[in-house]
Amino acid sequence: MFVDEVDIKVAAGDGGRGALSFRREKFIPRGGPDGGNGAPGGSVYLVATLHHNTLVNYRFHPEFEARRGGHGEGSNRSGAKGDDLELEVPVGTVAYEKTAEGSFARIADLTEPGQRVLVARGGRGGLGNAQFATSTNRAPRKTQPGEPGEVKQLRLKLKLLADVGLVGFPNAGKSTLISRISAARPKIAEYPFTTLTPNLGVVSLSGDRSFVVADVPGLIEGAHEGAGLGHQFLSHLERTKVLVHVIDVSSASGRDPVEDFEVIQRELDRYDEKGGPAESGTVTLSGPAHEESVTVPLSADSPRFSGKPRLAAANKMDALDEPERLSRLEAHLRERGIPLFKISAVTGEGLAPLLEAMWREVDAAAPRELARP
Repeated sequence: MFVDEVDIKVAAGDGGRGALSFRREKFIPRGGPDGGNGAPGGSVYLVATLHHNTLVNYRFHPEFEARRGGHGEGSNRSGAKGDDLELEVPVGTVAYEKTAEGSFARIADLTEPGQRVLVARGGRGGLGNAQFATSTNRAPRKTQPGEPGEVKQLRLKLKLLADVGLVGFPNAGKSTLISRISAARPKIAEYPFTTLTPNLGVVSLSGDRSFVVADVPGLIEGAHEGAGLGHQFLSHLERTKVLVHVIDVSSASGRDPVEDFEVIQRELDRYDEKGGPAESGTVTLSGPAHEESVTVPLSADSPRFSGKPRLAAANKMDALDEPERLSRLEAHLRERGIPLFKISAVTGEGLAPLLEAMWREVDAAAPRELARP
C-alpha cells in the first residue's frame, strides 16, 4: 500500500525526579545529603532512510512515546537517561507541526539518507537534594521534579525525489513510457486512472549517465483545487528538475491535443499561485554530517513549477490517424518555445532523442540549483 501522508502524535520522555536522601552509616551520624539527580527523558527523532518508500507503517500506528528518564537515588546515584526514539521515514519526507491555531508549520525536510531531525525534546531531569546543600543549609530537603517531555502532533508528507516528472491526462501513455525507458513496471490498462500511485524508474544512458523519472497518476481539470486527488499527485512533482508533458495525439481519446496541453499547463500554474512558496522555519539536525545537533534555517522554496524546464512528447504516433492534430500541436508549442518530440511508447519510436533531451535538462539543472542563494 502506498501512503504519502499521515498524522502522528509523538511524545518525548519525561525527566526523572531528583532523590531526597541522606547518608546513613554507622559512626557517621551527620552524613549529609546524598540524593542523586534525575535523568533526562528520551527525545524523538525522524531519520531518513532508503529502506522505506511509503509511510504506511504510521497509518495504523499513529502514536509514539520515548522512554522517561530514571529517578535519582541515594548515594548520589543519578538516574539512567531515557532511550531516544528514532522513527524511520522515507527520503523525501516533509514534517509539519500542528500549531496552537490548528494550522501546520513545516519543521523539517529530510532529503538525504541518514539525515536525523529532532522533533520532540525529552524533559530535563530534576536535581536531588545533594545539589542544594550550602554552608548555611547542610541538610536540605529540597528536590526538583523532572520536566515533562514535549508532545507534538505531526503531519508527515512524502514528496518523491525524482529528476524528471511525467505529466498529462489519464491514459496519455505515461505508464507505458516509464515501463519502456526503465525497469519500473506500473499497471497498464485501457481505462483512465489505471495508475493510482506514483511510480519511480531509473533511466540509464550510455557513458554511465542516469536519472530518475516519476510517473504520477493522470491530472484532470481542477487538479490544483484537489480534483481527482490533484493535490497529492502534484506534490510529488515539486522536487523534479524537468517536466515532460505526455500528450495523446491519436483521436481515440476524443480530446484535442492542444487543449490537453493547455489544461495541464493551467493546472500547474494555478497550483503555484494557490500554494505559493513553501513555509520557512528552523530545524535541528544531527547525523553523519553533524557531530552534534545544530539549528539551521529552512529557506522558503521558490514557487513549485514556474521556471522548471518543460518538454513535450506527442505520444501514440503509431495510432495517429489525423495528421492535422499533430500539426496544430507542433505550431502551438513552437509559439510557446517548448520542444516537441514525436514518440510511441508502445513501439519505442522516437524515445532516444527524448531521453537525451531529458538528460541535457537534468544535467543543466544541477548548476542552477547550486547557484541558488
